[in-house]
Amino acid sequence: MIDHPEETYDPAAAFWAAARGGRRTTNEEPAFESLERLPGNVALELQRTGSGTPPRVHLDLETDDVDAEVARLEALGATVQSRHDTWAVLTDPGGLVFCVVPVWTDQADFDRHATTWGGLT
Repeated sequence: MIDHPEETYDPAAAFWAAARGGRRTTNEEPAFESLERLPGNVALELQRTGSGTPPRVHLDLETDDVDAEVARLEALGATVQSRHDTWAVLTDPGGLVFCVVPVWTDQADFDRHATTWGGLT
């Protein structure tokens, strides 16, 4: 996920689309756009963040059980920064921000590539 505030979003999004050689695709939520998938089915997303927020890159970890994955990551040393209806923002032990989100890609792709931890996906 490439995050940019409103002030720099449009030129940054245009840059990343051109750098990737792909098209921008609008998502259901206006704050997000997708770029064409990278080899290996890797998604590169663009996120319009709040005014004045710093540009950054962060990972979104997809799971079919957000609460269980957050608990697993906390046990490994992550810290929850905020929880939302369907997703959570965490930091790793070094302070890097990442999100735990429900499955939003193709369910068959998720099922094929998912890693299972102790009986949980």
